[in-house]
Amino acid sequence: MLTSKIGNYRWLIVVLLFFATTINYLDRQIIGLLKPILEKEFSWTETDFAHIVMAFTAAYAIGLVTFGWIIDKIGTKLGYCITIVVWSIAGMAHALARSAFGFGLARVGLGLGEAGNFPAAMKTVAEWFPKKERALATGLFNAGTSIGVVVALLLVPLILNYYGWQEVFWITGALGFVWLIFWLIFYDIPSKQKRLSPDERAFITSGQNVEADKRNAVTAVKWQKLFLFPETWAMITGKGLIDPIYWFFLFWLPSFFSSTFSLDLKRPSLQLMVIYAATTIGSIGGGYLSSVLIKRGWPVLKARKTVLIVFAFLEVSIILAQFAKEAWIAVGLISLAVAAHQAWATNVFTMASDMFPTEAVSSVVGIAGMAGAIGGILFPILIGSLLDSYKAAGNLAGGYHVIFTLCGFTYLIAWTIIHLLTRKSEKVEIFELK
Repeated sequence: MLTSKIGNYRWLIVVLLFFATTINYLDRQIIGLLKPILEKEFSWTETDFAHIVMAFTAAYAIGLVTFGWIIDKIGTKLGYCITIVVWSIAGMAHALARSAFGFGLARVGLGLGEAGNFPAAMKTVAEWFPKKERALATGLFNAGTSIGVVVALLLVPLILNYYGWQEVFWITGALGFVWLIFWLIFYDIPSKQKRLSPDERAFITSGQNVEADKRNAVTAVKWQKLFLFPETWAMITGKGLIDPIYWFFLFWLPSFFSSTFSLDLKRPSLQLMVIYAATTIGSIGGGYLSSVLIKRGWPVLKARKTVLIVFAFLEVSIILAQFAKEAWIAVGLISLAVAAHQAWATNVFTMASDMFPTEAVSSVVGIAGMAGAIGGILFPILIGSLLDSYKAAGNLAGGYHVIFTLCGFTYLIAWTIIHLLTRKSEKVEIFELK
């Protein structure tokens, strides 16, 4: 429970994570919003765009496992600095591209850099929060994924009204360097943070299994050995099957509404704002719900999995979007689906810090994120070929119908696998691998 006596500095850390995640998703969403403009200027096909998305996700996969390992080695403060500098420079480099290949190269740099955000953020949450608050903290910073998209929906048309698409990349890419100033001023790990009160430091460490983490710290974590644990494969499943679906929502929804409901993407889109704002509700609500269950005495893993199955069933609603004849009906159904996704993502992320010691959290998140990115490489191939095929037949909407149906059932399949892999609720003991 928050009180003035304990102090609230840890929530300031969440604010920093929130804005980093907001900038992260702002930068990656730009290409989706500019797609109708860029495909006309450079004569892209749907398959060309799919290849550009694949370049990002391939680099993202490599970056996740690389930065996950690096951040566990060098720590969150320096690790976050490196990742945001890399992705900000790459974001601005898009303005120099003049072909699909050039945009693909810029996306590679962006993917490598942006991959470090979630491993660093989850490790930060594990360092700064007791278990009973971690899901809520994760939900709050993870809300930046949707706010970043909403900001993009507002900012891109505004910049386009006065400048060109190149300036969109220059301006948005520079925001990461502004965030970096505040990170360097306000962040350090709890044991070194002088602004943290003794009471709040004690509150943080009281719910973190400090003794178990100290035993695990004796042995340096070798991320290859993490594949020996079924809990790691549960994380891989939770991200590998589901992340590609959210990336579909992220990169193709603007194009879907443009082609299906004649939405003008050169103007701020209220429909898309509502959809992406709904993910904020799901992110925070999903984290809050599992935190409430834990505070009421539920076992941690049982609480997480209960929330996951609830939102997996809600996700089936996306199948109904194919029957929507009005834009706002589609908005309502897709809003529910993306909100359910973010609630799912929040709890899957938090499970890493529930099941693994702090020293391994970033590596596990990186491995799981890599699995999601690999899925993100393969899924656009299916999307691009389906949409081009249906477009050639004069029925582009039919391609989206098939994709929505696949998305609707995948969450229930993923939950079943996760449940089977995590029937034991004990915390993983890395030191046993010595």
